[in-house]
Amino acid sequence: MPVPQTEELAAWTTDFALDPYPAFEALRAKGPVHFVRFPTGETAWMILGYAEARAALADRRLCHDVRVSAEFDSDGLYSVGRNMLQTDPPDHTRLRSLVAREFTARRVRALRSRVQEAADALLDGMEPLGRADLIDAFAFPLPLTVICELLGVPGVDHGRFRSWTAKVLAVGEPETSGLAAQELAVYLAGLIEEKRGIGRDAAAEGDLLHALVTAHDDDGDHLSDEELIGMAFLLLVAGHETTVNLIANGVHLLLTRPDQLAALRADDCLVEGWVEETLRFEPPSPAGTYRYTSEPMTVGGVLIPKGARVVVSLASANRDPAQFPDPERFDIRRDPALTRSHLAFGHGIHHCLGAPLARLEASLALRALLDRFPDLALDGDPAPDWRPSLLRGLSRLPVRW
Repeated sequence: MPVPQTEELAAWTTDFALDPYPAFEALRAKGPVHFVRFPTGETAWMILGYAEARAALADRRLCHDVRVSAEFDSDGLYSVGRNMLQTDPPDHTRLRSLVAREFTARRVRALRSRVQEAADALLDGMEPLGRADLIDAFAFPLPLTVICELLGVPGVDHGRFRSWTAKVLAVGEPETSGLAAQELAVYLAGLIEEKRGIGRDAAAEGDLLHALVTAHDDDGDHLSDEELIGMAFLLLVAGHETTVNLIANGVHLLLTRPDQLAALRADDCLVEGWVEETLRFEPPSPAGTYRYTSEPMTVGGVLIPKGARVVVSLASANRDPAQFPDPERFDIRRDPALTRSHLAFGHGIHHCLGAPLARLEASLALRALLDRFPDLALDGDPAPDWRPSLLRGLSRLPVRW
């Protein structure tokens, strides 16, 4: 097969990591699928069009298991345990079913009052100050508190989790990321052993990690130690880092668009529209995890060879004008049915299990924030300060009230 033409992403913008959207727009204009080289030097086939991305996310020929890759030559398969994002059916089906039976809608609904309490407590501490970095003071500790309590992580360890996950997701620091992942895995293994020694009757109500330790299906199947570590890691990172970005990105979008903020203050029902439009316009996870072709396949008229690495760009698909009219405009009053067709939580069997919790936390957080601070505004330069990460989030968000 001939060598494909390589699109150098770094050449499209001054800093692709900080503003990838001009590159996405230019590439989509040339076609929905391209072979790209990231600024880090890695190459992959990238799917940018909405229709192609949605179909790819549900295509079983695109596998999550790295052993399908033509480049795989190592036994180092799982960075932190074995989880749903690195497996395919039937393994994925088994793992997801065991987790889903415990991570239920009822359990999420039961968290509503606790999320509200945590938000109010953080705002109580902020209010006398008159100004703060919203990420440090609110957007980060709120979801971190919720997911740690959900997993039964002692409060004294919350700060360590924040440090570990930030390092694991850092871009361009493989040694730091690897060491943090190892430390986190060791901690989770110890925590799991503690949970195993607690009887079901003595476990704290709502302790999801204890529930996963003791979970089994009708045939007695259960999660292995490696799988428990992987699931705890996935729930921790996906359960708070992405929600931090959802809250902070969405608040920044509102505070830099006075008309949108005024519309939301006039109609509280638009909070849900704000959540979905933020997910579309500035998704916390800009791309799906790497997938690998189990056979040659044609996507958007482009033949992708067997064993190739593929990236589905959720951020690009969410701004495809073929799906979303005037996609570069942030508008919380978009048709809800259309807006909710975004791919920020993925699609198909790997659709984010924690999506209901993220939506709940973000909507409660914004309502509490705007109710407490009617004069909330940016404190300084309105330009976003994006941090280098595998996710899409701000480094800081100075605000005053």
